Amino acid sequence: MGYDAGCTLRLDGRRITGKALLEQHELIVRGAERVVIPIKEVTSATAKDGTLTIRFGRKTAVLDLGPVADRWATRIMNPPSRLDKLGAKAGMSALIAGTRHADLVEELNTRGVKVTARAGGSVDLIFYGAESRDALARLKDLRRTLKPDGALWVIRPKGSKAVSEAEVMSAGKHAGLVDVKVASFSDTHTAEKFVIPRAAR
Repeated sequence: MGYDAGCTLRLDGRRITGKALLEQHELIVRGAERVVIPIKEVTSATAKDGTLTIRFGRKTAVLDLGPVADRWATRIMNPPSRLDKLGAKAGMSALIAGTRHADLVEELNTRGVKVTARAGGSVDLIFYGAESRDALARLKDLRRTLKPDGALWVIRPKGSKAVSEAEVMSAGKHAGLVDVKVASFSDTHTAEKFVIPRAAR
C-alpha cells in the first residue's frame, strides 16, 4: 500500500484540507496551499484515534488521516533502510557490476549477503552501476546471471544527461526485463529495479 491519503492539516492556526503524501524525505500536503515537512526535522510522530501529530523544529502539525495514522507514524519514526528498500536479506547472493559503490558493498556484507564481483552462476540480486548510456548494453548479459525470481538494480546518477530514466527503461525492456520499482539510492544516485517476466521464468 502506498503512503497517500486524504487529510485535514492543522498547522500554525491554519486548517488545510487536501491530500497527504508521505515520501522518503518529506511529508507533503497539497490543498489550498502546499505544505512540506522534511522528515529529517521530525522529532516525534505519534498517532491516536486516526490523528497523526508531528513535531518538527518548533512547530506541531496535526493531520486527521483516519485508519492509516498509526502506520504513518511508524514509518516516519522507523524509516526503512536502504537495504530494506533494495530487498537485500541475509543469506542472499549479490553480484556487484559496473561502477562500484563501496558503501553498498559494506552494508551488504554487514547484513550477511554473499557478495561477488565476478559474473557466473546465478544470484538473487544484481547491483549494476551505470554512469553512461553505453553501459546499458550489458544488461542482457547480466540477465543470464540472475535467478528466475531475482532482481537487477540499475544504479544511475540523478538528473544526469549521460544516462536518463527513459534510456534505462528501454534498455531493460530490450534485455527481456520489466521495471517494477524506483528507489532513491543516495543523494546523487537513483536505482531502478528490473525482474524477469513471470512468463519467462
